[in-house]
Amino acid sequence: MAFENSLALRVVRKHRDGVTVDFPLREEFLNGNGVLHGGVIAAIADEAAWHGLVHAHQGHREMTTTELKVNYLRPMAGKKVVARVYVLRAGKKLSVTRVDLLDAQKRLSAIAIVTYMLLPAK
Repeated sequence: MAFENSLALRVVRKHRDGVTVDFPLREEFLNGNGVLHGGVIAAIADEAAWHGLVHAHQGHREMTTTELKVNYLRPMAGKKVVARVYVLRAGKKLSVTRVDLLDAQKRLSAIAIVTYMLLPAK
């Protein structure tokens, strides 16, 4: 199974400018302090951005992450994480998203800017 599929992200809403996904927070994704590991937060942001861009480009496109920046604002714990993806630019070569990650109490806990490069069709 591909790593991104193990996250079990689920698109729960499609918006004009992106999507909302949720992530069931499982124990194996916690760090030694009992909160969501920062690397997993980055992976959620990356995968959520991909879902937002699939929606923006109206279907699956081959693409790859070219840049990912995360600002961690507060620890995340609870039963799930919600990520709201805003597609800021859906270009022909580069696409840029902002991902707001919310904890179980709907508090903004991290913000990511994720840039993808669209690959040529095979």
